[in-house]
Amino acid sequence: YEIASCLGGSEMCIRDRSNSTALPSSPAGTHTVGNAPSVPTFELFNVRNEDHHPENGTLLGFWLYLMSDCLIFACLFAVYGVLGRSYAAGPSGADLFDLPLVAINTSLLLLSSITYGFAMLEMQKRRMGGTLVWLAITGLLGAGFIGLELYEFAHLLHEGAGPQRSAFLSSFFALVGTHGLHVTFGIVWLIVLLFQLPKHGFTAANRRRLMCLSMFWHFLDVV
Repeated sequence: YEIASCLGGSEMCIRDRSNSTALPSSPAGTHTVGNAPSVPTFELFNVRNEDHHPENGTLLGFWLYLMSDCLIFACLFAVYGVLGRSYAAGPSGADLFDLPLVAINTSLLLLSSITYGFAMLEMQKRRMGGTLVWLAITGLLGAGFIGLELYEFAHLLHEGAGPQRSAFLSSFFALVGTHGLHVTFGIVWLIVLLFQLPKHGFTAANRRRLMCLSMFWHFLDVV
């Protein structure tokens, strides 16, 4: 006799190997064939329900998250487009923004996208050192972007151009601040990977995390 798991997964059945007939298990743990009682021999199979992670499940879920983020930024851009000229007799963007500083800040984030691409190339070649170096450079460029953005915010607040000054400044702080928070979370995620990669190596999970962070980082560059 053979103990096998029935199709339902929860009921255990006894199957006679001679005629492959599935019989329900008896309460006493034995079964009688015909009129002659017999002592069955049981062969026990341990079937475990392992949690198999779908290879593309995480990537699909992350794409859905990015689409929801697109909707958030689309709403913020729409609000800024509507309120962008509502100065309330206050300063305009031309009066407040330092264009060379804005250009430097944008360049830092765009460069970080290129360096992250180099990190992904090193990951495909299974070069741990190169991957970590390019990830670290990406994180430094992102930190520089956040630092300049905080400096710009502090300068605007010092000039009395806070988010409460006008609808234009409210929409500006909401849009740029939300983007800055996303970059900050991306840097935190990157730092976590800098510790996980040397410890666990290029496992399937770590490669998947690097790919998701890559999509997230390039998405922020586009925004």
